[in-house]
This record gives sequence, C-alpha cells and structure tokens, in this order.
Amino acid sequence: MIPACSALLSLLTLKLLDKERHSHIDDFNFDEALGLFAGLNVLPKKSYVTAYSYRTGRQHQRTLLAGWVKALSCLLFPEAEAFSLDFHAVPYRGDDAGLDTHYLPRRGKAGTSVLTFFALENESRVLCYANANLTRADQPSEPLRFVDFWHELTGSNPSWLYIDSRVMTYPALSLLNERDIFFVTIRRRGAALVRRLERLPASAWQKAVIDTPKRCHTHIRFIDEHVRLRGYAGEARQLAVSGLGREEPSLFLSNNWEETARELVIRYAGRNRVEDGLGSAVNFFHLDCLASEVRLNVDLDTALTVLANGCYRWLASRLHGFGKASPKQLYRRFVETSGLVEVEEGRVVVRFDQRSHNPVLREAALDENALPIPWLGNRLVTFVYP
Repeated sequence: MIPACSALLSLLTLKLLDKERHSHIDDFNFDEALGLFAGLNVLPKKSYVTAYSYRTGRQHQRTLLAGWVKALSCLLFPEAEAFSLDFHAVPYRGDDAGLDTHYLPRRGKAGTSVLTFFALENESRVLCYANANLTRADQPSEPLRFVDFWHELTGSNPSWLYIDSRVMTYPALSLLNERDIFFVTIRRRGAALVRRLERLPASAWQKAVIDTPKRCHTHIRFIDEHVRLRGYAGEARQLAVSGLGREEPSLFLSNNWEETARELVIRYAGRNRVEDGLGSAVNFFHLDCLASEVRLNVDLDTALTVLANGCYRWLASRLHGFGKASPKQLYRRFVETSGLVEVEEGRVVVRFDQRSHNPVLREAALDENALPIPWLGNRLVTFVYP
C-alpha cells in the first residue's frame, strides 16, 4: 500500500539524518514531519523498509542512478569530463557467509567483506555511480561498466579517469586507450624498477613545481619515459616522480602525451577527492554499517548513499561560503534545526525557529522557483523565517 517513491524516501531519510541502520527508523515512529517528507502520515516500520530493500535488483538501482545523475548533472556538473574511481570494502562482522575477502584498510588486513565501487565527478565532488553487486571476478571490468553507464547516459565517454593502482589491470587500461579515454594511474614499484631508477644519473631528472594551495611538497623531480606493459597494447607513458613525501619515487602511468608532467601529477592529486567522498560516506552516511550479507541489499544502500551525497552537494552549492562543506557540517548547521510545518491547500509552509545560520538560508532562497512536489499533492514548499 506504500508507493515505491515513498518507500525510497523513507530509506533516504535515514541517510540524510545521520542514522546508521534501518532499525533506527523506529526513532521516528511519531514524527509527522518526516512522514510528510516521504509523502506519508508517518514513516513505515523497520520490518517494511527492510523487506522493501530485498525486493530490488541491480537493474532497479542502475535505473535509479541514471535518472538521478541525469537530473542532477545540469545543476552541478553540466560539462563533466574527469572522474575519480575507487573501490571500498564494507566489512562483514557476522558468522561465515558466502562473501569474498578483500583488503580492509582500517583493519590493516584482508577480511570478509562486500566490495563496493564508486565514481566521483572531480569538479563538483559529487558521487555519480555506485555498485555493490560485485565479486572478486567482477572487479577488473567494473570501471568499464561505469564507462558504459556514462556513455548510455550522455552519449559520450568520460574524458579523463583517475584510477588507483588496484582498480584496473593493464589489459583493462588498454581497453580504455582504445576508447580514447585518457587515464592517470599509479604503477606498483617493483624492486627492479627502483634499482634501475637509482642507477640513472642526476642529469636524467627534470625539475618542476607543484604550486597547488596547502600542498606540503611542492618541488619535485621526474623522469618522463615510454614503457611497455604486459597486456597493454602499444606503449604507455610513465612518470617517475620523487619529492612527493615518499622515500622511493612514485610511478605514474598515462596514455596522454600532450599534458606536461606537472599537469599529470596535479590531475592525479585530484583523485584524493573520491577518498574524501568515501570518508564522508563512512562517517556520515554510515556506509560501513553493513545493511545485509546479501550484495543486492547492500547495492540499494550504496545507491541511496549516492543520492544523499548529491542532496548535500546541491545544498552546499546553494549556500554562499559553504561550497566545500562536508555533509556533517551542513547537517549540524542547517538541517538539524527546529520549526513548524503547516500543510495548506496548495502549499507546505515551513516556519524556521530563530537560529544563527538562518540568514544564509534566507540569502540562498531555496524555495524560490521551486517545483511542485508530486508525492505531496503537487504542493509548493515555502520557507518563512522569524
């Protein structure tokens, strides 16, 4: 009897309000305002939202993400060209399950976990793709599935991909090169590679300055050369870079021959944004609070994480001076507040209580030119400040 839209909004509520698990929806059993948010009188019980998440499949999540990203892209990243890709293993803490083992950074060792994959648009810092219906065998080809997803959505391939060393194999990188997609990734340092670089004379190294703000290590030395990789068709570009804060040189791989070495290093440094995004997904959206040992159930949870991230990034883009604020900061200063909600004939009036950050909300005029909300009887939302 609960429409699918209201069911998804009920699950999304937990993400937006910093709640860890589906069972925590019982904290809002008598909260009529949150029920109104989902188009209901009150939010459903935990048994319903848990059962509903088991009714969805990967195609449902993929369709949801496609519709969400298509609507959000024109607002936040209309000319997206560069994406950072990364995997994240969500640890499983229960009894033995039919799950693969993956490396867990927080434990410093491999453990039973559900592997998730995320893609982040670098300029806007918006998560725009996720998949948790993965096995170890699916891992090498998942970035290519993201490329297919983006091509179906926009009609073109991403221009740049920034990739961690463990994300793609050399044959998969070769497929990216065949599709005319530029990439920057890291090559693992073998002992023989390091010894060869140490034997090179000082004259073989060139100098550059990475003058990005707040960077500790700005002066670097590099060697730009052509290399052949096992499984990679043709030659790839390799940059051996020292001065980045590590004892041994870092090895960058790319298929772009036009960018300078300095620009390629700066491009790859932007990949840290996906790690920041995953950090927010763990700390605020509670990605590591595993929804289930069933991958498809976790897949819905990761898709809702993408939606929640997009909501907060849109809010940050509208609030002057808070464009780079984290979801936790935005929640504490603007969302976690009190007020009065009145449902009228053609509109919903939200009267905010007095608070120090209200002027920022008033300046943003979030309700200006607002669209009618279908699940609220096509009513408009109006904000009133004291």
